[in-house]
Amino acid sequence: MTDLLGILQQLRRPSLLIRAARHGATEYNRNLHLRRLLATITLPANGPALSRLLEIEDELNQQRQKDSASYSCANHIEVLVAMMGEARLLRASVDDLTPS
Repeated sequence: MTDLLGILQQLRRPSLLIRAARHGATEYNRNLHLRRLLATITLPANGPALSRLLEIEDELNQQRQKDSASYSCANHIEVLVAMMGEARLLRASVDDLTPS
Protein backbone atom coordinates (compact mmCIF):
# COMPACT_ATOMS: atom_id res chain seq x y z
CA MET A 1 0.00 0.00 0.00
CA THR A 2 2.84 2.40 0.68
CA ASP A 3 3.93 1.83 -2.94
CA LEU A 4 0.69 3.51 -4.02
CA LEU A 5 1.44 6.49 -1.80
CA GLY A 6 4.93 6.71 -3.30
CA ILE A 7 3.49 6.67 -6.81
CA LEU A 8 1.06 9.39 -5.81
CA GLN A 9 3.86 11.57 -4.41
CA GLN A 10 5.79 11.31 -7.68
CA LEU A 11 2.91 12.52 -9.86
CA ARG A 12 3.54 15.89 -11.47
CA ARG A 13 0.47 17.76 -12.64
CA PRO A 14 -0.25 21.43 -13.38
CA SER A 15 -0.52 23.45 -10.18
CA LEU A 16 -3.97 24.76 -11.06
CA LEU A 17 -5.34 21.20 -11.19
CA ILE A 18 -3.70 20.34 -7.87
CA ARG A 19 -4.91 23.50 -6.13
CA ALA A 20 -8.48 22.89 -7.32
CA ALA A 21 -8.31 19.27 -6.18
CA ARG A 22 -6.92 20.23 -2.75
CA HIS A 23 -9.79 22.65 -2.32
CA GLY A 24 -12.30 19.97 -3.28
CA ALA A 25 -10.64 17.29 -1.12
CA THR A 26 -11.94 19.00 2.02
CA GLU A 27 -15.45 17.95 0.96
CA TYR A 28 -14.56 14.42 -0.20
CA ASN A 29 -17.29 11.91 0.56
CA ARG A 30 -16.13 8.39 -0.21
CA ASN A 31 -19.63 6.91 -0.45
CA LEU A 32 -20.81 9.55 -2.89
CA HIS A 33 -17.76 10.41 -4.98
CA LEU A 34 -15.99 7.07 -5.21
CA ARG A 35 -19.17 5.18 -6.02
CA ARG A 36 -19.87 7.56 -8.91
CA LEU A 37 -16.30 7.59 -10.27
CA LEU A 38 -15.86 3.82 -10.15
CA ALA A 39 -19.48 3.15 -11.18
CA THR A 40 -19.90 0.51 -8.51
CA ILE A 41 -22.32 -0.28 -5.73
CA THR A 42 -19.80 -2.02 -3.49
CA LEU A 43 -16.85 0.17 -2.58
CA PRO A 44 -13.38 -1.40 -2.70
CA ALA A 45 -10.84 -0.98 0.09
CA ASN A 46 -8.65 2.12 -0.01
CA GLY A 47 -5.67 0.46 -1.73
CA PRO A 48 -7.57 -1.07 -4.65
CA ALA A 49 -9.68 2.10 -4.98
CA LEU A 50 -6.58 4.29 -5.17
CA SER A 51 -5.00 1.92 -7.69
CA ARG A 52 -8.05 2.17 -9.95
CA LEU A 53 -8.18 5.94 -9.54
CA LEU A 54 -4.52 6.16 -10.58
CA GLU A 55 -5.39 4.28 -13.78
CA ILE A 56 -8.34 6.58 -14.51
CA GLU A 57 -6.24 9.67 -13.78
CA ASP A 58 -3.46 8.48 -16.07
CA GLU A 59 -5.97 8.14 -18.93
CA LEU A 60 -7.30 11.64 -18.23
CA ASN A 61 -3.79 13.07 -18.09
CA GLN A 62 -2.95 11.50 -21.44
CA GLN A 63 -6.10 13.09 -22.89
CA ARG A 64 -5.07 16.45 -21.40
CA GLN A 65 -1.59 16.25 -22.87
CA LYS A 66 -2.95 15.36 -26.32
CA ASP A 67 -5.52 18.20 -26.18
CA SER A 68 -8.20 15.59 -26.78
CA ALA A 69 -11.71 16.89 -27.42
CA SER A 70 -13.04 14.31 -24.96
CA TYR A 71 -10.90 15.66 -22.09
CA SER A 72 -12.87 17.06 -19.16
CA CYS A 73 -10.99 19.25 -16.71
CA ALA A 74 -13.85 18.95 -14.21
CA ASN A 75 -13.71 15.15 -14.37
CA HIS A 76 -9.93 15.23 -13.96
CA ILE A 77 -10.29 17.36 -10.83
CA GLU A 78 -12.96 15.00 -9.45
CA VAL A 79 -10.59 12.07 -9.87
CA LEU A 80 -7.73 13.99 -8.26
CA VAL A 81 -10.00 14.89 -5.33
CA ALA A 82 -10.88 11.22 -4.88
CA MET A 83 -7.21 10.23 -5.12
CA MET A 84 -6.31 12.73 -2.39
CA GLY A 85 -9.17 11.54 -0.21
CA GLU A 86 -8.29 7.88 -0.63
CA ALA A 87 -4.60 8.60 -0.02
CA ARG A 88 -5.50 10.38 3.21
CA LEU A 89 -7.59 7.40 4.34
CA LEU A 90 -4.85 4.94 3.33
CA ARG A 91 -2.18 6.91 5.21
CA ALA A 92 -4.39 6.94 8.29
CA SER A 93 -4.89 3.18 8.14
CA VAL A 94 -1.13 2.60 7.66
CA ASP A 95 -0.37 4.90 10.59
CA ASP A 96 -2.85 2.98 12.75
CA LEU A 97 -0.98 -0.25 12.02
CA THR A 98 2.46 1.22 12.73
CA PRO A 99 3.61 0.47 16.30
CA SER A 100 4.45 3.52 18.40
